[in-house]
Amino acid sequence: MTIAEAAARCGLPQSTLRYWERIGLVQPVQRDPSSGHRRYSAQQVGQLETLANLRAVGLSIEDMRTYLRGAERGDSAAGEQKALFQAHADTLAERLAELELRRAYLELKVEYWAAREAGDSVGMDSAAARLAPLIRRIGTRNIPSEKDT
Repeated sequence: MTIAEAAARCGLPQSTLRYWERIGLVQPVQRDPSSGHRRYSAQQVGQLETLANLRAVGLSIEDMRTYLRGAERGDSAAGEQKALFQAHADTLAERLAELELRRAYLELKVEYWAAREAGDSVGMDSAAARLAPLIRRIGTRNIPSEKDT
């Protein structure tokens, strides 16, 4: 399979396949002797599809390397593979909780400003009262901003 076909099959840009080969995440790909173009085997494309899935759920390059080393070991690495995915799931759960807190804050700010726009002091006070504990919760968490992530 050509690099274009492999990339299309995996849903990845060709540059990603070249990069993964360059950094050693995937083994060097055989080249066509006459053209020098990469030719991917079905097994290599299967591995690329797996890596594309891991990338899609947010695993780092290093975690993908760890996964591949475990996959080579088969069942003897099952516990390690489980721990790898559990750690990533836990990280995502923490991020989701942080995002939910941000969303709740923003919704209350919208409510506050809508009440203020309408001249509704009771609505403003109600939103402000519910904002206070949220602000304290946000202040006690180390939540990176979008520009920090």
